[in-house]
Amino acid sequence: MKPSSMIARLLNGLLLTMALAGAATAVEIEGVKLADSTTVGGKELKLNGAGVRTRVIFKVYVMGLYLPETKRASSEVLAAEGPRRFTLSMLRNVSGADLGEAFMAGLDKNSDQAERTRLAKQIAKFGEMFKSIETLKKGDVLTGDWLPGTGTVLQLNGKPLAEPLPDVAFYNAILKIWLGDKPADSSLKPALLGEKAS
Repeated sequence: MKPSSMIARLLNGLLLTMALAGAATAVEIEGVKLADSTTVGGKELKLNGAGVRTRVIFKVYVMGLYLPETKRASSEVLAAEGPRRFTLSMLRNVSGADLGEAFMAGLDKNSDQAERTRLAKQIAKFGEMFKSIETLKKGDVLTGDWLPGTGTVLQLNGKPLAEPLPDVAFYNAILKIWLGDKPADSSLKPALLGEKAS
């Protein structure tokens, strides 16, 4: 074998290895690694987008949004069928009461009165769930899954926080905290839609 063809083979092998390694690499934001994909309800979901939730000057959590297929508009995310997941990886300690208050404010800003009335029982259970958490600590991971036929399943570090909440409109109301017309963080919304890194 000629030295030049041997070098070419080595280079091709090296490039292939680098490409495969790049494909398997998780996204990393603020030291938090988010997998490129995850399985929810037996279906593989892909990371649609991820970013940091900042409040005033403080970085509160890294959020990832997983969907069956890529969506670039809020309306498409809300209309998506099949399982969905969001993850919040805490970057600082936050009391359950403070996080719950922020979530409730986001729900109020992005849902109309009729929707809030229709979902009142589920919203109340959602609020009570946060009262049961004393503190979300740095490194804790909160996940919110939509499982068709089951409902919204919320877990902290893999442990269920409450009974599933059955209405898909409720799951969408939660997503609108970040993806609605008045999002909690204006730079996080486009990051979740894959428009740019936050």
